[in-house]
Amino acid sequence: MSNLPFNAHNALTAWQWGPFSIAVVVVLVAIAYWYLRADWLLAARGRRWPAKRTIPFMAGLVTVDLALQSPVATFTGSYFQAHVVQHLLLMAVGPPLVALGAPSTLLLQTAGRRTKTRWLAVLRSRPFAVITHPVVVWFLYFGVMFAFFLTPLVNFAMHHMALMDAINVGFLFGGTLYWWPMVGLDPIVHWRMGYGARIANLAIGVPFESFLGIAIMYQKHSVASMYTLASTHSGGALLWAATELSTFFGLVPVFVQWQKADSRAGSRADRRAEPSLALANAAPSARQHASLEREADAELDLEALGASAARAAFGNQFRPLLQPGNSSWEAMWKAKAGFVPSSRGAKPNSPPLHTTPKRGKT
Repeated sequence: MSNLPFNAHNALTAWQWGPFSIAVVVVLVAIAYWYLRADWLLAARGRRWPAKRTIPFMAGLVTVDLALQSPVATFTGSYFQAHVVQHLLLMAVGPPLVALGAPSTLLLQTAGRRTKTRWLAVLRSRPFAVITHPVVVWFLYFGVMFAFFLTPLVNFAMHHMALMDAINVGFLFGGTLYWWPMVGLDPIVHWRMGYGARIANLAIGVPFESFLGIAIMYQKHSVASMYTLASTHSGGALLWAATELSTFFGLVPVFVQWQKADSRAGSRADRRAEPSLALANAAPSARQHASLEREADAELDLEALGASAARAAFGNQFRPLLQPGNSSWEAMWKAKAGFVPSSRGAKPNSPPLHTTPKRGKT
């Protein structure tokens, strides 16, 4: 590979236009088109998709393109620092930005019934459960980094660019699997993580990333023949510092989400407690009236149970995909549509098979 000098002209113009780079651009443009069109379809139905989802998603796509097509990719043939930057863009920057866009949720809200059913089947499938298992994800995120940077594989791959392109796609895939549950906006059927588990997962990765960066810094030989030893050491230091920063910037939003979730849970508990306090302070006649209302509501609940049994005889169309309360996606969908779709779900605009009538006060 030619030793491309680093200067302002090359940093602005040395873009790649080979078959792989063009394929990357085509795929990213197609994904961006789908996302914006789905956003428009949702708006046509009178529902607004938040810009705080669209902007990070588009930024994530741009990040992936910068990693695989921009001068960053070109300079990987001459400088190990550029190789580290490419690696970070693919694993620590692009995936969390794309996850912030909640593309799976957008797909479930805008796709046709057949597409939605197929995607839900993928999410609930056993192969997907295996590949999203935390141990497998840790290997695809941390283990692959060690196997690549601390073995002759990096040198071999840099002399066989088709293999290097495939490895870069694997880096992006591993980063996506790692950051998807960390962000926690999209539905994840298997291995859902609470906020404490997310923080622990990020914190546990710190010593592994630090060790990898330090190990590269103290290499006695360059990691690949096209890199100098000084470039190797500088790249190791960059990897160490950047991974520590990415962990910190990953911890902050998770902690903020945790605080907001606790605040919302406290508000809900207060609202549930208010009727009980009011009932306790009410006059005896009012308490008797409330007791009669509860008995009537219990009768309605029995009727609802009978309707549920009848519905079960014909198949449960609206069996929840996720356990209630464990997914922001489920809560949002249920609030909007009144039910949570499953792989055997009905159309998005279909009403529930039965509703429990509200009893007016007399």
